[in-house]
Amino acid sequence: MLLNDNFLMNSVQKKITAAGLLVTLGIIYGDIGTSPLYVLRAVIGTRPVSELLVLGGVSCIFWTLTLQTSVKYIFLTLQADNHGEGGIFSLYALIRRHGKWLVWPAIIGAGTLLADGIITPPISVSSAIEGLQILYPNIHTVPIVVVIITLLFFFQKFGTKLVGSSFGPIMFIWFIMLGVLGLNQVVTNPFILKALNPIYAFDLLTKYPRGFWLLGSVFLCTTGAEALYSDLGHCGKENIRISWILVKTTLVINYFGQAAWILRQHGTLGDKNPFYAMMPTWFLFFGILIATAATIIASQALISGSFTLISEALSLNFWPRVSVKNPTNLKGQIYIPSINWILWAGCIAVQLYFKQSSNMEAAYGFSITIAMLMTTILLSRFLLYIKKVPIWIVAVFLLIFCSIESAFFIANVAKITQRWMFLFFEFGIIFTMWIWYKARKINNRFLHFVNIEDYLGKLNQLTEDTDIPKYATHLVYLTKANNDFEIEQKVLNSIFAKKPKRADVYWFVHIDRTNEPYTMEYSVNQMDQFNVVKINLKLGFRIQPRVNVFFRNVVENMVKNGEIQLESKYDPHNQYNPNPDFKFIVLEKFLSYENEMGLKEGFILNSYFFLKKMAQTEEKTFGLDTSDVFVEKVPYVVKAAKPIQIRRVDIQRQPHRVQEH
Repeated sequence: MLLNDNFLMNSVQKKITAAGLLVTLGIIYGDIGTSPLYVLRAVIGTRPVSELLVLGGVSCIFWTLTLQTSVKYIFLTLQADNHGEGGIFSLYALIRRHGKWLVWPAIIGAGTLLADGIITPPISVSSAIEGLQILYPNIHTVPIVVVIITLLFFFQKFGTKLVGSSFGPIMFIWFIMLGVLGLNQVVTNPFILKALNPIYAFDLLTKYPRGFWLLGSVFLCTTGAEALYSDLGHCGKENIRISWILVKTTLVINYFGQAAWILRQHGTLGDKNPFYAMMPTWFLFFGILIATAATIIASQALISGSFTLISEALSLNFWPRVSVKNPTNLKGQIYIPSINWILWAGCIAVQLYFKQSSNMEAAYGFSITIAMLMTTILLSRFLLYIKKVPIWIVAVFLLIFCSIESAFFIANVAKITQRWMFLFFEFGIIFTMWIWYKARKINNRFLHFVNIEDYLGKLNQLTEDTDIPKYATHLVYLTKANNDFEIEQKVLNSIFAKKPKRADVYWFVHIDRTNEPYTMEYSVNQMDQFNVVKINLKLGFRIQPRVNVFFRNVVENMVKNGEIQLESKYDPHNQYNPNPDFKFIVLEKFLSYENEMGLKEGFILNSYFFLKKMAQTEEKTFGLDTSDVFVEKVPYVVKAAKPIQIRRVDIQRQPHRVQEH
């Protein structure tokens, strides 16, 4: 049964239409589309302009866009759509049953992608705003960039519904501008088209002094490819593939136009940015405005992608529970306050530390190479097990792209000295995901399930025993038991131990996470003349588990179908409270002192419970925003400490002496 048939109807239309292509330009290509602002400038740097450097640099950029972006991501990776959704966790959800070790590339890829993302807004917005220094040489751009980034993050809580419709047209204008500016330079110097020959790229890497290390700067032209795959669900792969024709064409023309302009220069570029330098003076101010708007859109896409990544991590039990909100009614649009402000703090710190975009270029791209390598590993398993591609073809795919990405990684290793502070952020994210995942595995080892049917008689006796005060008309427990007839032993202990919890109906709700993104279904198993009901909610990995809302929906449907009556049949004359009440019991574990664990398990569980203290409570996590929630503390014992024998020592009593006066 569907919980909400209208939910799926709100999805973005993924058919190939002019509107769909326009939306794709606004959502998908912000990051990779704004790379001409800084990539070729980073490749040339302060080196003397030479034909080998310029032709080799732009040739490397062209073939990187062709092999890494077009072939790997546009043609191959977009095939790995999980019911229309993309991203490294969507890919992992498709193939996780084909190897337990696959969790590692998923965690590492997600962690590095999220960590390096904090430099994208500063480098993009800075590159655009610094164009103002051509018109106003004494202007300080850092405060302007800080204000723009702060406003961008502040408005996340309101969603992007109001301004999102303008993203597509603005990016369309941006790409047309890229093409026109570049074409104007290429026409005056068509000699630059020789760089289409890959021999120039090979010569740069092998003949130019330290040419191989220039790959660290070349790689910046394709950093947005991983985000491109993550945003697959918003537009559909066909819209992405067709719009890529326009995007790649205008990007290549602009890169070649910049190269043609650079070839006419003598000596070094100095502090000139070829992107702005080749603009007509009369157009410069408008070009800066369009570039700023494009970089803001690119930053917005990255922020939204980060929210989606953490939301998927939550659903797959890779991240501590945090507040997730829906600022609008648009499908897939979410807002995670904690992540929003962590990203903001990171972006501001990057901006204040590096100050200029040219300084950020030396630190950008290292982690994205790791994320791309992890995607390559996961994609190879997808091609082998899901697409049934012959193993020799998969081996060739791995050889080619692992070689390319390993070369980029080695060239980017030199950037570690410029970005050492990022390592703490990256390790923190990966460590958090690993701890949460491993702790869940340990927890599952010590879960003890029992058959509910063995306790139906006892539950029925408790329900009818009017000598025991009624705890609630309806008592609801969340359970991890997949089987319709099983329940955790600790749940039954909660009902029967100490003061028994008497109720008319006992509800057990299980959430089953599916590998599909937007599944919203449920099934019901009624037992013992309706006194015990097991509900299984099947939710996609991108659906927030709002149990309170879903449970109410299920109960209303059951009442409507005559499957259950809410009124109490044991207290028909209760004149004070005739309405039924629902009480949710949340069993919250705490690490008992009565544990004797090994060093590894002790470290994992102590770290897990430390993170859990900072995470959102379970009642908020599962959407139990009601006053009828009781949190019951349960001690968590992995390995009970050995009994300690303490020796009794009798008190040696001294004879009582009478004090003499």
